[in-house]
Amino acid sequence: MSLSYKALFLDLSGVIYEGSQAIPGAVSAVERARDKGLTLRFVTNTASQSSRDLLQRLRSMGLSLQDSELFTAPLAAKAYILEHKLRPLCIINDAVKEDLADLDRHDPNCVLLGDARDGLNYPNLNRAFRLCRAGAPLIGIGMNKYFKDDEGLMLDAGPFIRALEWAADTTAVIMGKPSREFFDQVRATTGFSPEQCLMVGDDVGGDVEGAMNAGLQACLVRTGKYLPEDERRLPAGAQVADSLAKLF
Repeated sequence: MSLSYKALFLDLSGVIYEGSQAIPGAVSAVERARDKGLTLRFVTNTASQSSRDLLQRLRSMGLSLQDSELFTAPLAAKAYILEHKLRPLCIINDAVKEDLADLDRHDPNCVLLGDARDGLNYPNLNRAFRLCRAGAPLIGIGMNKYFKDDEGLMLDAGPFIRALEWAADTTAVIMGKPSREFFDQVRATTGFSPEQCLMVGDDVGGDVEGAMNAGLQACLVRTGKYLPEDERRLPAGAQVADSLAKLF
């Protein structure tokens, strides 16, 4: 694979690690990328860990990175909420509440929904439905269908966002992949044009299609939640690698 790019955007779950374990060769591949002078960004829709915990997790695996190199969908959602002076009903994982602790949640006028696990219950979803039905915007943290952890494939926030969109006749604002705005936000910090950036991920829709729709190059890795049939869904021009370790 030729180095026709200057910035490398790396998904975390399924690319750097899977569950609690680093994917073989991923850490050394990141270091090789730095040796080649590539600008790195670590981009994730993960809404079950705070940014502080994610940074600690990556560093515990031997990765060296700056706080500013991490871009998460929850922090993108927070920036959107503050910009639009909204007060969210938060259906989110307890782990990311520290990232959003300073948001005003009194008398909610929007819904923020992420990977809340057991919090995605009927009472919470019905309250969200009523707010959206009354006109409150629905803000989704990512739009992934599922992810993979130590227990196997797990439902992500996407199916629940779709259910609320359908029931409340609304369209969600998605913060994170595959949103073009999210990729544009990350790319803007590098100073490079879209075609000079390569996104590497294990999700055809969220990572590959999302990046290519934003003008970036993209590569699907055969790790994480990758399934063989995924390759039949790849858009023209997408690249494939066995793993991050095989990228170069």
